[in-house]
Amino acid sequence: MPGLGTIVNVIAIAAAGIIGCLAGERIAPRFQDTLMKATAIAVLFLGLGGTMAQMLTFKHGSFSTHGTMMLIGSLAIGGLLGEWLRIEDRFADFGEWLKKKTGNANDQEFIEAFVTASLTVCIGAMAIVGSIEDGILGDHSILFAKAILDFVIVLVMAASMGRGCGFAAVPVGILQGTVTLFSELLKPLMTTAVMNNISYIGSVLIFCVGINLLWGNKIRVANLLPALLIGAVWVVF
Repeated sequence: MPGLGTIVNVIAIAAAGIIGCLAGERIAPRFQDTLMKATAIAVLFLGLGGTMAQMLTFKHGSFSTHGTMMLIGSLAIGGLLGEWLRIEDRFADFGEWLKKKTGNANDQEFIEAFVTASLTVCIGAMAIVGSIEDGILGDHSILFAKAILDFVIVLVMAASMGRGCGFAAVPVGILQGTVTLFSELLKPLMTTAVMNNISYIGSVLIFCVGINLLWGNKIRVANLLPALLIGAVWVVF
């Protein structure tokens, strides 16, 4: 059944949000603070690990870096494009709409929780590759693995940040569902080089999410999302 992987992923995120909120209500603020910092550190290292895996190559007994110009160029151009499109503001507006429509108007942390969790579980090559495999081959294995990973991440986030985290299921459903729907058209474009660039930049953006979790909103990560597209196109040059 095409789309089953995304359905399971969405359910996993929503369930994690509910369970995390219920658990968080029973945790004292000082424990929530520690949990938040632990989550931030974990996200930082997830992003750092993915970045180093793409950036470093081991040849002739030593490490060397590659793709640095692509990374710098993609982030710079993508950041400018994102600022022009005001993606971060539109993300926040969507979060505000969700907050009101779901009866969470009094939750002051809803938007931050929604945006942070959404960026964490939407960015990355697994969402794209998994959705394409789901749509063309009916292979749900990648998205099932992603569902487990997202469940753990959102569970911990929701316990410390609140119910907005669970609504990250909405953009995940939209993104992955769209990719699955157009998977036949997208597959020829998703070469190894393209996916490597997407994974590279996606890992950097996840690292940036970790920075925001640990030190506050220092980086407008949503405005850097076009860097993923720039990185994918970069292989042509």
